Amino acid sequence: MRQVAIYGKGGIGKSTTTQNLTAGLAELNKNIMVVGCDPKADSTRLLLGGLAQKSVLDTLREEGEDVDLNSILRRGYANIRCVESGGPEPGVGCAGRGIITSINMLEQLGAYTDELDYVFYDVLGDVVCGGFAMPIREGKAQEIYIVASGEMMALYAANNITKGIKKYASSGGVRLGGIICNSRKVDNELELLQAFAKELGSQLIHFVPRSPSVTKAEINKKTVIDYDPTSEQADEYRTLAKNIDNNDMFVIPKPMTQDRLEHILLEYGLSD
Repeated sequence: MRQVAIYGKGGIGKSTTTQNLTAGLAELNKNIMVVGCDPKADSTRLLLGGLAQKSVLDTLREEGEDVDLNSILRRGYANIRCVESGGPEPGVGCAGRGIITSINMLEQLGAYTDELDYVFYDVLGDVVCGGFAMPIREGKAQEIYIVASGEMMALYAANNITKGIKKYASSGGVRLGGIICNSRKVDNELELLQAFAKELGSQLIHFVPRSPSVTKAEINKKTVIDYDPTSEQADEYRTLAKNIDNNDMFVIPKPMTQDRLEHILLEYGLSD
């Protein structure tokens, strides 16, 4: 079983990328569980056809500790298992606690079955401290992919995330599997992301082009592969899925200094 965490700047498209990627892996006959680690509980929406998934924390609040696995796990597109950690009540507690609570609960209830090929953790924003670092810190996820784009703040966030990966690499065994570019159509974006990944000692695992078919699929509460399986964008997600499935390059990243990162950004035409 490969346990994978997807990180990246807030709003970069982690959840969209994760759901479309897992749909591609499902076409390769992989058994998959997606654990949403965002308090908004929207990490599995496209896989469940927009159906609101009751989160683990909401279930615990309403039903107490005696929880059945079927009350927190739903089957979605291509039989992908979907779980949402959820978050605390507004203004109360740490949102990252939901991840810790959910993973522990899933382990206790036997969700991590032998037939699973992949477990994906879709992790909130670029926070690599506290509960949000839990998949890295405690070795729950062995491989990390960072979703980025050619935008300055996305790359700042990605570089910060690699610092968290490096910190826990020796104790948790976590490794960076690569950078996924979710394109924003920035000038020189492909070349910039390739240079960025290389500087980290990693790779650009795939460049996902920007496409209106993603928005159309989301409006229809589906992944692109489900909504428009013959589209070019569906093939892009299939390629991403194959690249990850065949990946054998897992590294302890070499985070950049601020000066070095800014030098690369300037070299490829990005500046303040």
